[in-house]
Amino acid sequence: MSDDAASLELLRAPVGTHDLLPGASDRWVALLGLFANHAHLYGYGLIQTPLFEDVRLFKRGVGTETEVVGKEMYEFEDRGGRAMALRPEGTASVVRAFLQARPTPPFRAWYAAPIFRYERPQAGRYRQHHQVGIEVLGISDPDVDVEVLGLGIDYLTGLGLQGFTLRLNTLGDSACRPQYLEELRAYFHDHAPELCDEHAAKIDRNPLRILDCKTESCRAVSVGAPSMLDALCVDCGTHFERVKEGLDARGIAYFLDQRLVRGLDYYTRTAFEVTLDLGDGELTLLGGGRYDGLVEVLGGPSTPGIGFGSGIERVLLACDRQGVFAVPPRSPLAYVIDTTDGRAARDLVAELRAGGIATERAYGNRSMKSQFKTADRSGARFALVVGERELESGTVTIRDLRGDGEQLVVLRAEVLSFLSNRTITTPEGSS
Repeated sequence: MSDDAASLELLRAPVGTHDLLPGASDRWVALLGLFANHAHLYGYGLIQTPLFEDVRLFKRGVGTETEVVGKEMYEFEDRGGRAMALRPEGTASVVRAFLQARPTPPFRAWYAAPIFRYERPQAGRYRQHHQVGIEVLGISDPDVDVEVLGLGIDYLTGLGLQGFTLRLNTLGDSACRPQYLEELRAYFHDHAPELCDEHAAKIDRNPLRILDCKTESCRAVSVGAPSMLDALCVDCGTHFERVKEGLDARGIAYFLDQRLVRGLDYYTRTAFEVTLDLGDGELTLLGGGRYDGLVEVLGGPSTPGIGFGSGIERVLLACDRQGVFAVPPRSPLAYVIDTTDGRAARDLVAELRAGGIATERAYGNRSMKSQFKTADRSGARFALVVGERELESGTVTIRDLRGDGEQLVVLRAEVLSFLSNRTITTPEGSS
């Protein structure tokens, strides 16, 4: 690679990543605020965990046979010789934090975090993408499954999304799943020549993965595969019936999808995804389930858990396709134009910001005409002009940039009160 080409590479975000710039980020702020409000209504508090963890956390918790760990996880050795990994999903880190802090259950947490997976970049799918999600630890009651699903549906609906499908399944537990897996292995061994090469070699290790395979050959074979619904023990069957009853009571429609197994090994009982058909492909907006054995796998006491994750980029892509959740840019309320030496602007801006008024100003002794152009581009409602005449009279000239162009002269000492109390509608997104 030439020096010029190498320099150009340095000026680009790595493949599978993207920059989020001011303006576009306003939509993210609004989405995070909406999700945080829903989480608060349901009794969840924010948790933040490290971007990287000991690689054994994910290998043990998520499973070495999963594509997430086996093919997509970013692993590295730190300067101390420790094997580490960038977080490929959100749940294992939250469970690790729960075990380390040992809070009194039930434990309810929500997160907003970058997730790292080495996979082929495509629309709504990045090697560094971002998720919001929730986790509940310490409650086995199936009603909490309904609550978790309800929060997710409320979040998506609150964004304005419509027409999505909640796909629901149960994966049983340690009492009934082993026998089901044996039946599944026997079935797929009988049909091994019809499977794709990858899954024909994995029948004994993890036959559930075949149900999730997207190749036509595996999908055709899976149609006749034994159903977990027919193999549930009494406890798992009762749990699942209660979940469905709760969804019906809330008026949340769902589709029973016996192929839904999710991509991580820790799921037990309830599993779900929310998908949206975009016409040119299906987009998963949200996915999760119950993981009652994960805490034990990681060395803790028996503790039930359930949660979901939702990719921000994917959700915003869906919003774009449906023309919803259009968040206007956040604009300042006031823009100070100073044609003197800048000291008046410096002091007035500081006073207004301290009083809670979003304010911007020009710098560099630019002309009044140039400053007005910048004020207009900023989206500010009011231009606050300070010139030699205003300095001498102790006033500020205020022009309404978004209304009828009304212009008033206000005493300098009363500007903050004027902006705070004047009855006038400001543009949405201003403050």
